[in-house]
Amino acid sequence: MKRFIGIILCALFAISLCACGGDVSKVKTHKVDSKIYSQEDIESAIEVIKNDFRREWSGCTLKEIYYAGDEISKDHQEFADRKNADDVLVLLSSFDVDSSGGDGSLNPNSTYDNWNWILVRTNGGQWQHIDHGY
Repeated sequence: MKRFIGIILCALFAISLCACGGDVSKVKTHKVDSKIYSQEDIESAIEVIKNDFRREWSGCTLKEIYYAGDEISKDHQEFADRKNADDVLVLLSSFDVDSSGGDGSLNPNSTYDNWNWILVRTNGGQWQHIDHGY
């Protein structure tokens, strides 16, 4: 009986992991040159967003994500100022939403293109995702 309960609990746990969060398994990216950030900086910011997307974007599939470029990131400096951070980096993405509408705030069965992800960091530390949208 204990073995049966253990198997059921493992199955429920596995199902719950599949049911939460978004899909990033086939996301594509491409290199955008920067005079401000290294490729490692950009890749680490992308990983932050992929991890957030995996955890919090149920019913969504991230298709593409990449650095928006130096000018766009500079245009968002006020986000760093508000958070007392040194750096701001903006990513652009596209993602699909299934029939659930994600968390209910997105249009079901739709694609969102040119979606912004805004990240900041202090003293070259870890990127923090602080805002997103159009």
